[in-house]
Amino acid sequence: MFEVLMVVYLLVALAIIGLVLIQQGKGAGMGASFGAGASATLFGSSGSGNFLTRSTAVLATVFFVLSLMLGRMTANTANPTDEWNEIDVPVIEQPQNSDVPASSDVPN
Repeated sequence: MFEVLMVVYLLVALAIIGLVLIQQGKGAGMGASFGAGASATLFGSSGSGNFLTRSTAVLATVFFVLSLMLGRMTANTANPTDEWNEIDVPVIEQPQNSDVPASSDVPN
């Protein structure tokens, strides 16, 4: 179930990216004719949204719901301290040879 939700989550994220990239911004015509009629539509209301804006809103809602579901599923799976208790660290012993000078005996 978790893997299926992750695949759907990835597909929704890619769909949102694609939809946002193909939409034309409100200020797209503003560069060519600043101060003409294009600036009035930039700051005014544009009415009801078209298919792309509504589908982006739906996909964003699905994205947030999936984020909450996946976060909830992963929060209850394992205790984060369990991983650190299972690590075996090898103990390195210092050589007892008197021929090797200690680190404080080395001249600078």
